[in-house]
Amino acid sequence: MEGEVRKDERAPSGVEVGVSNVKLHQLSEDYPITPKEHGIDFLLQRRHLWLRSRKQMAIMRIRSEIIRATCDFLYERGFIRMDTPILTPAACEGTTTLFEVEYFDLGAAYLSQSGQLYNEANAMGLGKVFCFGPTFRAEKSKTRKHLNEFWMLEPEWAYAELNDLIENSSELIRYTVRRILETRRPELAILERDTKKLENVNTPFPHITFSEAVGILREGGLEIGDKEDFGAPHEEFLGDYFGGQPVVVTHWPKDIKAFYMKRDGKDDDVVLGMDIIAPEGYGEIVGGSQREDDFDILLKRIREEGLPEEVFEWYLDLRKYGSVPHGGYGLGLERFVGWICGVDHVRECIAYPRTLNRIFP
Repeated sequence: MEGEVRKDERAPSGVEVGVSNVKLHQLSEDYPITPKEHGIDFLLQRRHLWLRSRKQMAIMRIRSEIIRATCDFLYERGFIRMDTPILTPAACEGTTTLFEVEYFDLGAAYLSQSGQLYNEANAMGLGKVFCFGPTFRAEKSKTRKHLNEFWMLEPEWAYAELNDLIENSSELIRYTVRRILETRRPELAILERDTKKLENVNTPFPHITFSEAVGILREGGLEIGDKEDFGAPHEEFLGDYFGGQPVVVTHWPKDIKAFYMKRDGKDDDVVLGMDIIAPEGYGEIVGGSQREDDFDILLKRIREEGLPEEVFEWYLDLRKYGSVPHGGYGLGLERFVGWICGVDHVRECIAYPRTLNRIFP
């Protein structure tokens, strides 16, 4: 369309066009998505067309701005982006949630669960690094917070200790929320997002230990073991407990965390790990830890987990040839987008979701 563009507060976009000429490129007949109510399966099957709708376009614009803001935050603090492999020889988190592929004559390879291990090597050379890319988990989960392919931002840096991780990740969240409020108000309005909840997000976030969290949960009537990982009800309760602020949970039991997390020198049964749980039921959006920097302890942990030592030989080298205290965290993009947008399910927070029963389109 060609014509005169003029402001008009009555228009949904804030402008109107006094059309003087129209050129038809293609006449679309029997368009499958209509103004009536459609089921989610119908829309996901036509995701390539559903993305054209106002709300879906708003989510994608906010997602793009979140990516830009988080990367800007890290660049401004001296981090260098380092891309890490998607095809890897071993697990990072757990062997039961890997997608396995055949890699020529070399046997099995796996789709990456995280770029963290490679980022640790990068940090030993460059000091402060991050990677951002797709990660894969072969979990047979059907919850509203899970995808089998999702994107993760993972900073890692030398000499980082637990408090550094908490401060950096908390500030990144606050910085990004502020950026969205500054640049994407129209999109938040399209999504009917209550922006007052986002405006109230401020650092420092509430900070509790895992044992303190267990006490809060039990006082609230929820059952949980002394060394039991949080489920969705636990995360949702904690997320609402502090009046709409994300909450940082630290000092987790070693039995429910990964082999590479450093033990607390004051209590060998817990690790120097931290999760950040978002409010409004969105669950964990950040997970990180100090990394074990002692060669002998790390080798022992690998053996205790029954992991193949030969594929971790390079990772152990990092503790043999110039080890320093270091740490990092991962931020799950789709959950973060879901919380900021107020979207109920993370499948709307990525262009083409991959879930247990969906790999089309």
